[in-house]
Amino acid sequence: MNIKKILPFAIAIIVFVLASIIYFHPVLKGEKLNQSDITQFRGMVKDINDFRAENNTEPYWTGSSFSGMPAYPISTYYPNDFVRSLDQLLRFLPRPADYTFLYFLSFFVLMMALKVNWRLAIFGALGFGFSTYLIIIFGAGHNAKAHAIAYMPLVLAGIIWIFKRKYVLGFIVTGLAMALEVYANHIQMTYYLGFCILILGIVEFINALKEKSLPTFIRKAAVILAAIVLGIGANAPRLMAMKQYSEVSTRGKSELTITPNGTKKEATKGLDKAYITEYSYAKLETFNLFIPRFMGGGTVEKLSENSNFHQFIEEKAGKKVADDYSQQVFTYWGDQPIIEAPAYIGAVIFFLFFLGFFIVKGRLKQWLVAATVFSIILSWGRNFEIVTNFFIDYVPLYNKFRAVSSIQVIAELCVPILGILALKAFFSTKISSKEKEEALKKAVITFGGLILTGFVFAHLFGTFEGLRDAQQYNEIPGFLDAVIADRKGLLLMDTLRSLVLVIISGGILWMFLKGKLKQNFAILALLGFVIFDLISVDKKYVNEDDFKPARKIEKPFIASEADKLINQDKSHYRVANFAVNPINDGSTSYFHNSIGGYHAAKMMRYQELFEYQIAKNNMQVLNMLNTKYFIFADDKGSLQAQQNPDANGNAWFVNKIIPVATANDEIKALDSLQTKKEVVIRQEDFEKIKIDTSIQKDSLATIKLLKYSLNELTFQANTNNEQFAVFSEIYYKNGWNAYIDGKLTPHYRVNYVLRGLKVPAGNHKIEFKFEPKIIQQGKIISLSSYGLLFLITIGWCFYDEKKNKKS
Repeated sequence: MNIKKILPFAIAIIVFVLASIIYFHPVLKGEKLNQSDITQFRGMVKDINDFRAENNTEPYWTGSSFSGMPAYPISTYYPNDFVRSLDQLLRFLPRPADYTFLYFLSFFVLMMALKVNWRLAIFGALGFGFSTYLIIIFGAGHNAKAHAIAYMPLVLAGIIWIFKRKYVLGFIVTGLAMALEVYANHIQMTYYLGFCILILGIVEFINALKEKSLPTFIRKAAVILAAIVLGIGANAPRLMAMKQYSEVSTRGKSELTITPNGTKKEATKGLDKAYITEYSYAKLETFNLFIPRFMGGGTVEKLSENSNFHQFIEEKAGKKVADDYSQQVFTYWGDQPIIEAPAYIGAVIFFLFFLGFFIVKGRLKQWLVAATVFSIILSWGRNFEIVTNFFIDYVPLYNKFRAVSSIQVIAELCVPILGILALKAFFSTKISSKEKEEALKKAVITFGGLILTGFVFAHLFGTFEGLRDAQQYNEIPGFLDAVIADRKGLLLMDTLRSLVLVIISGGILWMFLKGKLKQNFAILALLGFVIFDLISVDKKYVNEDDFKPARKIEKPFIASEADKLINQDKSHYRVANFAVNPINDGSTSYFHNSIGGYHAAKMMRYQELFEYQIAKNNMQVLNMLNTKYFIFADDKGSLQAQQNPDANGNAWFVNKIIPVATANDEIKALDSLQTKKEVVIRQEDFEKIKIDTSIQKDSLATIKLLKYSLNELTFQANTNNEQFAVFSEIYYKNGWNAYIDGKLTPHYRVNYVLRGLKVPAGNHKIEFKFEPKIIQQGKIISLSSYGLLFLITIGWCFYDEKKNKKS
């Protein structure tokens, strides 16, 4: 064993572990980060976790959120998910230190693929991993996003190795990294990675044309494509289930052509354009990438006693009031609805990126610059509509994702790569001192000039007025002026900060160039300023104050008296919590089967049911969902439970069927539908049932729920005449099957979202079982993909060994 070859990797891993643990040191005391989205997620996932614990199997369905929905977008363990074990092996640290370690490790491997010295590789890894955006997403609870971003460099490492003709190593790394990337389960980030890979492919293709080496390029591209396909195939159950679900989710196409108020609705194949571009970076806001509080920082910031805001309040109401008010001031003056923190990549890292632009030669620079510019332009969203609208209308899947500003993750990745390649070139003996000096001068002047340009442009074209100013600061004369003065102060302070860091960084490299500083000391000095630059910003937004004892995080919700009272009822029913916004609430799902929930990808028809009916307080619709209890807040803010005696129950027979032609007719029919007696159904389904619209109702007929489980329900029906039953369960054709006395029987979507079933006369056992075929289909593909990935690798190794022996 060659210790010298292993030592750099061992040092790197130790550094990454220490850096992760030191930043998130409260995890050593057993504390956990308080993440708002994860808190809501714990409410959504509780019944799934309970089912797993009791049954040691997957339900693939949840009943506690949105009256029931597939568990795929929330939490599902899939068969043949071997990559999960590999992921758990890599994420051995407590969360979120595990994700930062992955950031570092993955980027380090990419640097190795680019043949960067291990010291610079560690430098780059820390610069990438401590990028502000990558840290602040933990505060919001975007763990899946962080997870997916962390594996991006690893995927690129494999692809780079293939382009460098290290086929076996590149193939297995690309395949496994892609499997890990998809496993992270943030398709939007993986989709953006696809753009980054595509741009690299285009650059390599153009170069192949110039060098007349197209056959070699095609061979490399084929290997890359095969590895990516197998990596994706390893996640077949997950992807196929999500693809199937996405078609009926809010990411899919709505059948409705009218709005809730009856006006004509714009037809879309995905998300609404306004929704997609709601979070768009303004062109001027791009300066946030290297001037942290260019636009005031996060939505709210803490201001000091010396601030204009504090002094203004102190003069009006005294120091104590000023201290309290200064804790959270709306300093952000951009036009995004809310921003946790600026997506700050770093002044030093960005300076090195500019140095790379002038000193690095070849295809890698072309790729990294092009990808960075591409991501910044697309992040402008509605502020650059000609490009954004083209991508929404014509680029496949682009209209399935919101928050276009997050495409800046490509820049977050490419900027530090080129920055480290710049240092590699700068410390190389192959480039003359004159070239280095010229590149250094250009980088300092260009980037320094860009920083000053941003400062001037902000004062020339910026209003320094925020979205919330009218409601927050216009009541008292002079109030807004004080806030604006502070916004200008933050801009000035951070502009000077970035300029100073650029000058210091340029000075360190100049001293190295002039022989006044050794290379290792220069690297350490630059790394020190990178760490200072990034962590001093990161700590403003995610720090030890955000951690809480583990017990409070793992059990985030405390049952109110209203919850306790409702839970005394052991029957199967649903709860509507109107003390909060039910469509954006995971807490109720922690204790009850809620008609609401917390997820960005709800079922489309259920979202529409809320918007078109529940938002209008349609009690008949709430009754048909079996909403037996309501939760309200009284005048003192205490939660009160109220029973609804009119809830329809788990199932009931109707005596009138109303066939309609379109989805518009379905949703409008609910306006006046008497849900206990009538049911609305699509005409094409009604024709399959072969039943009259008017049914002779048996007054003695009964239908009752015998057993309820997440993935199986059993009813007993007894009737003298043929009847039509409606079930207060959400219809999902891709998995739920109905059985009458053990025989598979067709059931239909009724009342826009529920299930309906024709029940013959007699005493019958009715079962609904969730049996998604897509999981079994995906299971076979997944196993085949793993097999091919390893068989091809082993076969290739034998082939290479045999070839080497012959030669």
